[in-house]
Amino acid sequence: MLTQLRQLSIAADGRYLRDEEMQFMETYLASFDLRLSAYQKIQGAEAQIIRDVEMKMRALDPYLLMRGVEDFRNKWKADTVRVLRLSALAMLLDDEQRYRERFLYWFQTLMRAFRTQRSCEATYRFLQEVVANYLTRDELNLLKPILETNRTLLGLN
Repeated sequence: MLTQLRQLSIAADGRYLRDEEMQFMETYLASFDLRLSAYQKIQGAEAQIIRDVEMKMRALDPYLLMRGVEDFRNKWKADTVRVLRLSALAMLLDDEQRYRERFLYWFQTLMRAFRTQRSCEATYRFLQEVVANYLTRDELNLLKPILETNRTLLGLN
């Protein structure tokens, strides 16, 4: 939404907007209550969502969040919370493009540098599964593309 508004303000430059140029705002406003509901549910269930994902990670491989004898669970948890919060915000604002450009590409570089693609793929696949337990189908449909982008960009080589 913010990206589209910025682009529209540049394109309009001193003229009135045409109806078709404002259509995305009507679509956004029509979906706002659903977006807000999903955002608030994720916010309220964040701790449980993260615990559920961590349990699935441990069940998959108890050593997935370890590197040798070093335990990376706390770092994993902080990163996963950050991604969940920013994903929810991108969904609320309907601005996946801005999220990708301002956060995901940078974070992708870090995850590749630390060779965490395997744990990232599992994390963001499980995050999709777990979040589905907390949202309605319509709410999930708003968030799912962002969650899939996370899995794709952060988890694949």
